[in-house]
Amino acid sequence: MEIGIVEYVDQSPDLFNVQFHGECIRTLVTYEARKVDEWISEVEAIHRHRLNHLIVGLDVEWRPNFSKGQQNPVSTLQLCVGRRCLVFQLLYCSRIPDKLVSFLANPGYTFVGVAIDGDVEKLVEDYDLSVRKAVDLRALAVRHSNDSSLKNVGLKDLVRIYLGAEMEKPKRVTMGKWDKEVLTTEQIQYACIDAFVCFEIGRILNASSAH
Repeated sequence: MEIGIVEYVDQSPDLFNVQFHGECIRTLVTYEARKVDEWISEVEAIHRHRLNHLIVGLDVEWRPNFSKGQQNPVSTLQLCVGRRCLVFQLLYCSRIPDKLVSFLANPGYTFVGVAIDGDVEKLVEDYDLSVRKAVDLRALAVRHSNDSSLKNVGLKDLVRIYLGAEMEKPKRVTMGKWDKEVLTTEQIQYACIDAFVCFEIGRILNASSAH
């Protein structure tokens, strides 16, 4: 199975194993603040020796704005470190966990993504959530390869270049109903893989040394 998803790991309805070209990413899908706290604690415990230069893949999804003036808020925030991914359904949470606020604001953590500035801006606008250090993978790729054409590529291209893999971004998922309380397995797989490949490319390009 090159790309796929296994539902309900350990009989838990919010845990999934997402497969991506030989990698298995344990993915938590939740809107509960307590579970977000637990996920952050687990990640920080696993990576305790590199907490001064932790790389985190970041992505967000929201229901597309189809009418003029419509501004749908961010529905999900995806974070990935190593083989652990969180899909946090911000739209349905009763409160933003303090631990998440601290995690995003940690100066030792580097959050990476494609066009990440727009995602970070939307998190501030919609939820007053600030990301302290965000780095666009395209800028890193330009610096790494000395090829200025990479500043305009998409995530699929970066995945092909740096991971040697193909990833699908079907429009029916990209433009889907991300504001649903129960996400489809296809949405969960998509959300996880986006954050995971961002992490992997950030790791390869040594994002934590970027200023």
